[in-house]
Amino acid sequence: MEQTELTLEKFEEASEIVKEVTLETKLVYSDYFSRMTGNKVYLKPENMQFTGAYKVRGAYYKSSTLTEEEKAKGVITASAGNHAQGVAYAAKCKNMKATIVMPTTTPLIKVNRTKGFGAEVVLHGDVYDEACTKAYELAEEYGYTFIHPFDDLTVATGQGTIAMEIIKELPLVDVILVPIGGGGLAAGVSTLAKMLNPKIKVIGVEPEGAACMKASLEKGEVLTLPKVNTIADGTAVKTPGSKIFPYIQANIDEIITVADEDLIVAFLDMVENHKMIVENSGLLTVAALKKIDAKGKKVVSILSGGNMDVITMSSVVQQGLIFRDRIFTVSVLLPDKPGELQRVAGVIAEQNGNVIKLEHNQFVSTNRMAAVELRITIEAFGKEHKEEILKALEKGNYKPKVTRTII
Repeated sequence: MEQTELTLEKFEEASEIVKEVTLETKLVYSDYFSRMTGNKVYLKPENMQFTGAYKVRGAYYKSSTLTEEEKAKGVITASAGNHAQGVAYAAKCKNMKATIVMPTTTPLIKVNRTKGFGAEVVLHGDVYDEACTKAYELAEEYGYTFIHPFDDLTVATGQGTIAMEIIKELPLVDVILVPIGGGGLAAGVSTLAKMLNPKIKVIGVEPEGAACMKASLEKGEVLTLPKVNTIADGTAVKTPGSKIFPYIQANIDEIITVADEDLIVAFLDMVENHKMIVENSGLLTVAALKKIDAKGKKVVSILSGGNMDVITMSSVVQQGLIFRDRIFTVSVLLPDKPGELQRVAGVIAEQNGNVIKLEHNQFVSTNRMAAVELRITIEAFGKEHKEEILKALEKGNYKPKVTRTII
């Protein structure tokens, strides 16, 4: 029988059941983010789960509530990401057949990972909505139980077990930051947190380019965005869940939106200061740390997942270095004669700048003796160091112009 409300009894039951498949993700105190924000910041590293994300909690708890007949028929879902792996792994643990419908555009590594947990993968449609429609059709045809990624109160109960763990480990937590896509995680975490301690402030965090929950809350009803555009693909949702929406209305204190640029910088922060790989959606709560109106509080950021392919990772690292002024490209004009390249390199070296790329354009002017263009990509320590290098080049009469950096 389908769960009709979120109750403390169900949360307690789920908290015990999910222990069968979850790894213990103890809070990690962040000295770096604490100093940056003036709060005591703790990270809840769900990126360290066996499947790389929190999604296994809801999928496994949902699976545990099925009847023997439902288990015998199997489960189905539509997902291109963490939910797919969560359902596949939960089904494997319960010895159930799992069918996962994924868009045809899903990266091969995600398809293979899902298959690796024993699931049957059906590729259909170009986007999630088309895959979801197909999943419902198959569920109807074969009698599979559909496990919704977020708009299911049983699934939300499983996700909410994160709040139980946070409060047991840090009873005096003041603020919990939770990422929002469709809203299942936020509904579960915020509802249980308020049940255990109404004084806890729960802040939802969405990408600016996919803030469907913020728009829905402002309207007072579930809205569908015309489009979404964000690198946080795990939270790129047009329509939040209608079943969980009343719980979001009642228990989420505030919603913060985060720009993609802030997620890119947050990725660098996590890698360099905590040696952790966190996917873009999981970084929402990290990027939001500097936006919350609090000082001297105990703040927990939920890192929802860490499944990021290496191509995306490479791109994010490069962009992060550029945004932080750790890498920049400068164009200078110099006479086309021997020794000039050595002289400009010497100016940069004196400022401890590291040249990582040179492009020499002799055809910037018809008068080559008057000027040729040299594009120099330089590694620096940050904004101040970059400015020092630029000033030194100006002093050497090179008239530097900062240009777009392409590594």
